[in-house]
Amino acid sequence: MFRHKGKGRTYSHNLKLASILSCVAGLVNITGVLALSTLTTNVTGHFAFFSEQLFLENYRMAFIYLVYILFFLLGAFVSGTIMEWASKSRLHTSYIIPIFIEVAIMLAVSCIPKVFLQENPPFRIAVSSALLFTMGLQNALVTKVSQSVVRTTHLTGLFTDLGIELSQLLFYRERKDKIRLHKSVFLKFMIISGFFIGGIIGGFTFRHFALKTLLLPVALLLFALWYDRLLFRYYHFKRKFRHHD
Repeated sequence: MFRHKGKGRTYSHNLKLASILSCVAGLVNITGVLALSTLTTNVTGHFAFFSEQLFLENYRMAFIYLVYILFFLLGAFVSGTIMEWASKSRLHTSYIIPIFIEVAIMLAVSCIPKVFLQENPPFRIAVSSALLFTMGLQNALVTKVSQSVVRTTHLTGLFTDLGIELSQLLFYRERKDKIRLHKSVFLKFMIISGFFIGGIIGGFTFRHFALKTLLLPVALLLFALWYDRLLFRYYHFKRKFRHHD
């Protein structure tokens, strides 16, 4: 799921990656909206708010939205740097470091009392920035691993691509083209569904557990690492037995 790259990467790897990490993004997004009144998985809305505050000459708020944008960018930069460094060093587990950083930040945020956030607006900004950083990390990681096939933290581009591919289904007649399109449409549908399911589950969970809702995406990320490790060992033993035979 994470380890396979290039020709060794299959549609199944991308499907599993998309399903799990899009659900993570949906959970983080709804938690950010309900706890912090901030979008924490993408920067499109923050650009609009930044422009609005500049127009209103509210430069303090404009600066805050700029900070949010830059923290998402910083997360993507850090993730990309780690992945590049690891590939140059020929490490096959480069994805572990960004995921562990993401898990550590979410665990820290989940321990913050809701009352403390309400009484400390500057701290709310810091927490929002931290969650945007984690989503920048995740989006860069997924983009790099899947070779730009999967993106899990925002849906605008996905809906655009989905609309284009659905229109192509009306015209493509070749069997191989239709199979390829069906697979691509289903992958995008799974990402969108995962994001929505994460948002719905997160909304109901937040009602009772507040920021501890972030323990759900933490659990999903750790499960993804465990599952990837399990698959790797399975394929390793399978190749070993074939070699002996």
